[in-house]
Amino acid sequence: MFKTVEWKNNTVVMIDQTLLPEKEIYRKYKTYTEVAKAIKDMIVRGAPAIGVAAAMGVALGACKSKATDMKGFSKEFDKITSLMASTRPTAVNLFWAIERMRKVASDNASLSVDKLKKRLVEEAKTIHSEDIEICKLIGRHGGKLLKNGTVLTHCNAGALATAGYGTALGVIRGAIEQGRKIAVYADETRPFLQGSRLTAWELKKDKIDVTLITDNMAGYMMKKGLIDAVVVGADRIAANGDVANKIGTYSVAVLAREHGIPFYVAAPLSTIDMKIKHGDFIPIEERSETEVTHMKGKRIAPAGIKVKNPAFDVTPSKLIAAIITEKGAVRKPYNKGLKALFSK
Repeated sequence: MFKTVEWKNNTVVMIDQTLLPEKEIYRKYKTYTEVAKAIKDMIVRGAPAIGVAAAMGVALGACKSKATDMKGFSKEFDKITSLMASTRPTAVNLFWAIERMRKVASDNASLSVDKLKKRLVEEAKTIHSEDIEICKLIGRHGGKLLKNGTVLTHCNAGALATAGYGTALGVIRGAIEQGRKIAVYADETRPFLQGSRLTAWELKKDKIDVTLITDNMAGYMMKKGLIDAVVVGADRIAANGDVANKIGTYSVAVLAREHGIPFYVAAPLSTIDMKIKHGDFIPIEERSETEVTHMKGKRIAPAGIKVKNPAFDVTPSKLIAAIITEKGAVRKPYNKGLKALFSK
């Protein structure tokens, strides 16, 4: 089984997701600046995986610090966390993981610098192992919602998007483990092709029945009765249940509503941002125009053409049948249901 991200011999090792499915290459990162660049360049992507990678990047930066006293270390630590926080704006797991590492540093300020470094490495490893267990719980809860049939998923919310197992694909894996017969339609997810490059690769590797379709085939497939449910992941969930996910998710949700198909969102509690009232306040990352105008380095659009490339869109909570977390599935009204999760 492949590993998305891991801590190994004081380095951060990540599978290079930009090279999949042609090559399965693992990159070793020896500095926190390298990890930050890998997050920005989408070597690693997917909200939970970004959070894990950021925590490990912070730990790596701390370990390489040459500061001998806490004052000097704290100054350098702030620089490390600030750089990590500047990499991707939408996925809240990034900021959640950084804040968790900052809290460890703050709570253990009385330790020696060397002991604090070890404590930060331990926390990063804990975030990694917790993420895998959380995804398995999401899969267990979400699997109960799926019946025998076909599931459409958008982008990649599998083991590649997490420390392992996956959120949306975790739900599919959970349903299969519970004895359900599930086939998957993976849409290609333009412009970065996470569905065709990553989801299809991951499910095929796991010998799960998967069929690839283009993004604009979803409506046709639904009208023909070929899709029974939709399961997607999330990069940030507002307090009212509005969900930011990979661009194109909103369109799939609208189509699912039109055809009476349940649209489920699977995500850990760390993806829920109770500070944001609704989706209009979620920052949307705008990525390079070359992702749209080029494919594998080859231009596919006229030179000089104007381009918009928002990486995410927001699906209103009214289109969502349930939000599946490690503490169970929540249905409308989401304001109350999501808030209650944090008191369980």
